[in-house]
Amino acid sequence: MKYLLLVPLLAGRLPGYAQAVSHRDRVYTADQIFNTVSVIDPVDNKLLGQIILGKPQPDILTPLYRGQALVHGLGMAPDHKTLAVVSIGSNNVTFIDPATNAMKGSVYVGRAPHEPTFRPDGKQVWVTVRGEDYVSVIDVATMRETRRVPVPNGPGMVAFSPDNKLAFVCSSFSPELTVVDAATYKTIKHLPVASPFSPNIFATKDGQQVWFTHKDVGKVSVLDVKTLRITKVFDTGPITNHVTTLDTKLGKVAYVSVGGEDVVKVYSREPGFKQLATIPVGTLPHGIWAAGDASRVYVNLENGDSVVAINTATNQVIGKVKVGQAPMALVYVPEAVPAGATGLSNLGRQLMDQPAVVRELKAVGGGAAAGSLVTRSEGLVDLASFSLMHLEPDTEYDVYLSRATQAPYSRDYPLLTVRTDAKGGAMAQTLGPVQDVKNADLGSTSKAYHRVVVAPKASGSAPVLLSE
Repeated sequence: MKYLLLVPLLAGRLPGYAQAVSHRDRVYTADQIFNTVSVIDPVDNKLLGQIILGKPQPDILTPLYRGQALVHGLGMAPDHKTLAVVSIGSNNVTFIDPATNAMKGSVYVGRAPHEPTFRPDGKQVWVTVRGEDYVSVIDVATMRETRRVPVPNGPGMVAFSPDNKLAFVCSSFSPELTVVDAATYKTIKHLPVASPFSPNIFATKDGQQVWFTHKDVGKVSVLDVKTLRITKVFDTGPITNHVTTLDTKLGKVAYVSVGGEDVVKVYSREPGFKQLATIPVGTLPHGIWAAGDASRVYVNLENGDSVVAINTATNQVIGKVKVGQAPMALVYVPEAVPAGATGLSNLGRQLMDQPAVVRELKAVGGGAAAGSLVTRSEGLVDLASFSLMHLEPDTEYDVYLSRATQAPYSRDYPLLTVRTDAKGGAMAQTLGPVQDVKNADLGSTSKAYHRVVVAPKASGSAPVLLSE
């Protein structure tokens, strides 16, 4: 597929947006398997290089004396002079200078931090520590943790009101939204929400609404900031990941990445919250952010190892860029590079030519059960990532390769055993020499495997999921 890489920019500037897309802008992605930050010039949608923060998986399964592991979260300071990068495996926040791509500092926080968010005045960055029950507050000038704000277990992300007075903290483990007085660091309200898994939250530029996602149940909630009441909860689709809001010539809108349907959905922010568009983008869209002039929205594909650009005037895909493996968060930063600077120093390459191979797993005999397997080459071994849903709750399933092309499917190469959660879902990874994907088959050329099979662990049980 060819894309139009150079498109006319929206004529005229929109209220509240200062900069048209330029070569000084940057799009950043956090690449969780490669442990890099990919850096893109959005004018021609070109990968400029990568900021290498650690070795790629599986070369992190040793004592980690240097570098970071599981690069995942991103946040940019309001003055665009500092990029904060969260590594969930090494419990770290790395601060990077966008002008030089060099590291400015590093702070270790609690177990499994998730996302960094700068306060509107740029003096602090609040980092949700999802493996614990607090938000770590880091002073940007000294790059030291200065306090911890207690919140319910598993904080997912923070969004601030534009006036810097309120902090909204969603949770990935607790079904509630916490509102914190940003001046006193005291919780002023707990709001019950639709589900316990909310990984992403975004405040509108006018300060009137806060949107946040419910990944486990495929919904989005909208908070009215003035009344501190949730005014709308609506279905968006399975694996609803991230949301971003923007004002375009088409109105005040929100773009939502829906991983289970491989699409981005566009909603009006006006009463009624009408769905305006559905945009096919590729496998498992995750992080999403708008350009400074709102002319484009960028979204990364977690299973596609790439970034897609969407023209917001037409809601059509206009570009696609390969980035590091398993991109998670994405941010667009207008004028990240100072005038006269190239912004190319300290960039490297940690890319591999082998693409991620995605295989859909479908229910045997029909039904709602579904899943996917993503296989990536990591040198001598391969990394296989599974996502399963709508199976029996709290049940063990074997995942294996079979040489058979029809039932019964022999258990020829066991990959792993997973246990589903209370909703029948499971996510897991395994390493091994399982790829050598040729002609869409898994296995060595001398021992071809034809099917990926998921079956209850009990001996002799029939498969419930099967690859084509």
